[in-house]
Amino acid sequence: MTALARPWLFPVIVASMAAALVAMLGATMTDLGPWYRSLAKPGWAPPDLAYPVVWTAVFALTALAGVTAWRHARSRAAVDWLVALAALNGFLNILWSMLFFRLARPDWAGVEVVALIASTAALLWVAARQSRTAGLMLLPYLAWVMVAALLNWEIVRLNGPFG
Repeated sequence: MTALARPWLFPVIVASMAAALVAMLGATMTDLGPWYRSLAKPGWAPPDLAYPVVWTAVFALTALAGVTAWRHARSRAAVDWLVALAALNGFLNILWSMLFFRLARPDWAGVEVVALIASTAALLWVAARQSRTAGLMLLPYLAWVMVAALLNWEIVRLNGPFG
């Protein structure tokens, strides 16, 4: 039996590569240079060193949740929904970084993050329908995106208008 013939290996490869790709593209969009450092941030904002640690944990849990939900999927249609929502979510995750950091438009990112929250919640719901454990593994991601949204909106309030 070849490695790819093992039924558990394909979801692991896909989920791992997808999480790594989203993390890498998001990181290339993230610029903590002078513009970002000049922004007023609320006192409750996490220190800059916390972000890579939290995002690494979130992406690892997201990949593991994807594999778990995929392996427990009851139909091909369920897998298709899971993959489609994960792809949409990854795109929205990268788009947020581009809007906030590359385009220096936290105001636009503050609008886009609503779609990111919705897609994360939808991904959690679809994954949880396949595996309760998979859904639970996505809760930290949803919580972190909600914290990021609050921080985003507070940065807009403290620094706006942008443009």
